[in-house]
Amino acid sequence: MEILAAAEGLRVPAAVDLAAIVIGALTGGLLAAREGFAVSGVLLLAVSGGLGGGLIRDVLLGDVPPVAMTNPAYLPTVSITAAVTFFFSGWLSRLTGLLVVLDAVTLGFFTVIGAQKAQLAGLPSASVVFIGTATAVGGAVIRDVLLAQRADIVQPGPYNAVAAMIGASVLAVLAGPLGLDPLPVAASVIVLVAALRVLSVWRGWEAPVAVDLPERARDRLGRRRRRDQLG
Repeated sequence: MEILAAAEGLRVPAAVDLAAIVIGALTGGLLAAREGFAVSGVLLLAVSGGLGGGLIRDVLLGDVPPVAMTNPAYLPTVSITAAVTFFFSGWLSRLTGLLVVLDAVTLGFFTVIGAQKAQLAGLPSASVVFIGTATAVGGAVIRDVLLAQRADIVQPGPYNAVAAMIGASVLAVLAGPLGLDPLPVAASVIVLVAALRVLSVWRGWEAPVAVDLPERARDRLGRRRRRDQLG
């Protein structure tokens, strides 16, 4: 999942790139360990968490074979991470607060990765937002499919896809029509996405769910009429 900058060839250091993949793989591997999966299951969920979003992104962009398969460091890194979660899952589970923050920062990095690569491909702003969001949450979707459960991103709860979508939208506008420098834009979006994710977890914010506006309007009108009659 190569971290590319916008048009001026900005590149985030490889160490940061690998760190984002490691955190994503840790999230998937720890979930597999908690579910009591065999070593193959831990490895599979670690791969989906660390590389799943990038695989989806590259397939959507027609960039094949995907970077996850061509970069010689990615799969070994994920494999080592899976081994660490397999043998030290109990100890790692105690670092919940730290993992929440690192996971949020990783969400921001993956959002920027996908959105900027879509911009480099010359896609319109709406597609930039879609690719950025898909890159950020794609691994989680693959993970939930493997667990045979409803995808976490479609359920009420802390901001995940919502944070990525907001961040990708900001990047699409600032680095697109406004043409701002890609480095501060990327840094700002990473901070924004991470902050939204962490605050939603700590403050209990939930992504909005569908509402029936006509029904809500009728309820309010009915309550108002009852108050008027009583008054």
